[in-house]
Amino acid sequence: MNKYKQRKRNLYDPASPAAFRISRGKIDLFLECPRCFWLDRKMGLGRPSMPGFALNSAVDQLLKNEFDLLRKEGEKHQLMEQYGIDAVPFDHPDLPIWRDDVHKFVGASVVHQPTNLEICGIIDDVWINSQGELHIVDYKATSTSQEISLEDEYKQQYKKQMEVYQWIFRQKGFQVSNVGYFIFANAAKNRPKFDARLEFKVEIIAYEGDDSWVEPTIFEIKKCLDSEEIPSPAENCQYCRYRKLMNLVEK
Repeated sequence: MNKYKQRKRNLYDPASPAAFRISRGKIDLFLECPRCFWLDRKMGLGRPSMPGFALNSAVDQLLKNEFDLLRKEGEKHQLMEQYGIDAVPFDHPDLPIWRDDVHKFVGASVVHQPTNLEICGIIDDVWINSQGELHIVDYKATSTSQEISLEDEYKQQYKKQMEVYQWIFRQKGFQVSNVGYFIFANAAKNRPKFDARLEFKVEIIAYEGDDSWVEPTIFEIKKCLDSEEIPSPAENCQYCRYRKLMNLVEK
């Protein structure tokens, strides 16, 4: 009997002809720790789940609503004017699917034919410039007194996220600009009273992505999934250290 408790759905089966879905988040997991990824996708032994951030979701939805008001008219948002961005919100019939507005967890996806892996991710927004190129846009909610930047260690994951989305849309046949945009909504904490409301400073940070790493990583993921041996843990993986401590995984 297999000593791992198996999850029934979305486990990798090398004999199945169906494309196996790999989300952008699972790519992150593979890059963080191949062992955690292997246990998750092959054995159903995932990391403990984190609680959702309802406030972040509310900010995302409000930003979507705001840009949707301009989308049908092909008009610029005032933030685009403020930052001199040559673009308008992209209007496409598949946008609700890409954004998962119906909560079916489909997102924007494409099958990588050499590996039969379906790479997918749920985006926040897409803009289109006057040259017909798409800009991938990601919303971020935060609350900090520090200057917003993409140079913090944990924000390197944001860049990878953007680049995966850029790769997906290129594979879907769109012209995609290397430049993507992060919209940061930063909640102020220095007001004298709460008054049952939050005030946000909203700013845009442009990021020039490079998705050249994505396809080689997909091949590495396929190799990992096809292996019957548990990969070595990442050097700094706290989850693997815990498993080792609890004697759940052999060395």
